[in-house]
Amino acid sequence: MPSAERGTALLPLGTRHLAPGTMKIIWIIDHEQWPRALLRAELIERGYDAVGYVTVEDAAQTIGSRFPDVVVVELRGIHRDDVAHLFHIGVPVIAVASLPEPQWLDEFPWKTVLRRPVAIGDIADVVSREVVQ
Repeated sequence: MPSAERGTALLPLGTRHLAPGTMKIIWIIDHEQWPRALLRAELIERGYDAVGYVTVEDAAQTIGSRFPDVVVVELRGIHRDDVAHLFHIGVPVIAVASLPEPQWLDEFPWKTVLRRPVAIGDIADVVSREVVQ
């Protein structure tokens, strides 16, 4: 695996971190594999610990070991009650909405709502802004 030298320690390219334990954790919740995988790859390239989940329930099972700094959730096919659980975590939640938008979209205090079509890079840019704040 290629690496860049930082002092005497070797650092994998793309992590931008000397201590992987200090990386910001981003949850990506989307029931579709490829959009989730593409966003995850982009965020990993930007130096985040991006973790993909199919459901909110899957993500919640890891909250003790991988507490998120930001959550990105695709609203396509997700239920309102599942989304409500995300707001109990206490971190910024970014929605990616498709048409037709869920009727309950305005019921939640989203940090940002992105509307499709939206580029993977644009989603990653919003995540980066939220992590810095």
